[in-house]
Amino acid sequence: MTFEGFPAKALDFYDDLEIDNSKAFWDANKDVYTSAVQTPMRALTALLEPEFGAAKIFRPYRDVRFSRDKTPYKTHQGAFVHVADATGFYIEISARGVRTGAGFYHAAPEQLAGYRAAAAADGSGRQLSRIVNRLQAAGFEIGGDRLKTKPRGIDPDHPRLELLRHRSLFAGRMLGFDPVIHGADLVDVVRSDWQTLRPLVDWVVRHTLG
Repeated sequence: MTFEGFPAKALDFYDDLEIDNSKAFWDANKDVYTSAVQTPMRALTALLEPEFGAAKIFRPYRDVRFSRDKTPYKTHQGAFVHVADATGFYIEISARGVRTGAGFYHAAPEQLAGYRAAAAADGSGRQLSRIVNRLQAAGFEIGGDRLKTKPRGIDPDHPRLELLRHRSLFAGRMLGFDPVIHGADLVDVVRSDWQTLRPLVDWVVRHTLG
């Protein structure tokens, strides 16, 4: 399968969808979504599959059952390589361009307890700090859902308090409108980003889900 990048039509499609998120617009432009967004995403993730595993390409439809926002379509297309529970590698295209990322995006209570125990411990916690610091130095932003206060039972002076506040932890980098997103070289950029992010994923699997 060949990949030639995401065409400009993909960005235009999401620009327009943000303005008119309706079934009428979707039905009139579904062929653009298929050719400019879905097909290139499938080709890109297929080329990365031998090294990282098969990706799930998320459905474009929003689950509006329990949401006040009843707009029917997602304003981005994401794909996720599942490594462990809610943990793995991510890529997204939207009106703002392409974004790469990896980490754990949700944790069940027992998994969160494992994460905090490992992050608090001297050996594994220091290793996580080094990984996060290296990713930040490489231009990745650290994100995730965090407590506003300290976790129960954690010393307020703990050297890794900021990491211990996390209920999810991931790192990402916005490629935005860089011309590389429109060409075949994007495969190598995503591959390089995911390779750089792999130590974070490996740490989570080893210490939180192992």
